[in-house]
Amino acid sequence: MSLRVERDRAAGVAVLTLDRPDRHNAVDLATAAELSAAWQEFRYDDGVRAVVVTGAGPAAFCTGIDRSANVPQPASPYDVEDPLVAIGPKANGLWTPVIAAVNGMACGGAFYLLGEAEFVIAGEHATFFDPHTTYGMVSAYESVYMAQRMPFGEVARMALMGTAERVSARRAYEIGLVSELTAPGGELDAAVRCAETLAGYPAAAVQGTVRALWSAKEAARAAALAQAPQLIALGNLPAGAQAELFAGRKSEKGFRLR
Repeated sequence: MSLRVERDRAAGVAVLTLDRPDRHNAVDLATAAELSAAWQEFRYDDGVRAVVVTGAGPAAFCTGIDRSANVPQPASPYDVEDPLVAIGPKANGLWTPVIAAVNGMACGGAFYLLGEAEFVIAGEHATFFDPHTTYGMVSAYESVYMAQRMPFGEVARMALMGTAERVSARRAYEIGLVSELTAPGGELDAAVRCAETLAGYPAAAVQGTVRALWSAKEAARAAALAQAPQLIALGNLPAGAQAELFAGRKSEKGFRLR
């Protein structure tokens, strides 16, 4: 299993942990299926009234799709098979509030999870970046999700600059992506405390508020996401060319932190 789920029945809180620290909590096909199944299971669990999602180990919250994953693609130039489209709570119909606790790197496909959480709490050592353009890929879903949470210019810069720079936890807090900063290692406890508060309120009122918040931007988000498959299919380099760029990537020390 690539996930760890811990339930505190007394508090009404579940902590879902991506548990692949040796792969920087990258999501392979099995993990994607487990995430979808976990969110759907929470839908029918009245004992879980708030969820925290986090990553195992200090290095990363999630680094997107595992590069070793073999994802067959359709022949049509207007379509793409994306195994991450259903890894988030909203994609699985879950309206129980979800809080993300970010430790270390959050990049690329991590935004599928962050984009569908109600809010994000991060340790001061967390960093955020989107590597797609560096490796000849279109940042489509990720950019749409982040455009719902960050000022346009900040999203554009992060999506276009690729691996050249990372957004620090402090900067992410300043622009509204992160709602609370903690000392390194304190993000999970802070997220659980918030989840316990939410779980202590009447569930129908909390979930109704979650739905109201999302309804404010759902139409625009759905319209934008509908364009993502074609943009990816038409704009991505062939897989072999992507692999060459990835294999020749610069040292991790080559990025600029802002």
